[in-house]
Amino acid sequence: MRLPSEAELLRVFIGESDKHHGRPLYQVIVEEARRHGLAGATVLHGALGFGGSSQIHTAKLLRLSEDLPIVIEIVDQPEHIAAFLPVLDGLIQEGLVTLEKVRVILYREDKTERTTPP
Repeated sequence: MRLPSEAELLRVFIGESDKHHGRPLYQVIVEEARRHGLAGATVLHGALGFGGSSQIHTAKLLRLSEDLPIVIEIVDQPEHIAAFLPVLDGLIQEGLVTLEKVRVILYREDKTERTTPP
């Protein structure tokens, strides 16, 4: 897959404990992004954060949180991101979604390790 130099970055901010039909929401979002043919997705696990409730969620050893911040980043062509937004809207009950223009410098695929999607 080739990405144009001008693309969009979709960021989804949710909690680690967020679920969709009993499954981790971050996992469902990544699987749906793959199913919809997006270029790729990365899940980042936060150590500290707060959201709309203003409750601090932290990974400190003495105070283990069960709802650490999760950020999912997806970079793709604007039309692919736009087509995915209604899917995302149907999955997320609580969280933050942002979109920004980005410039892609490099995007390479290692064809030696390619696997076929299920």
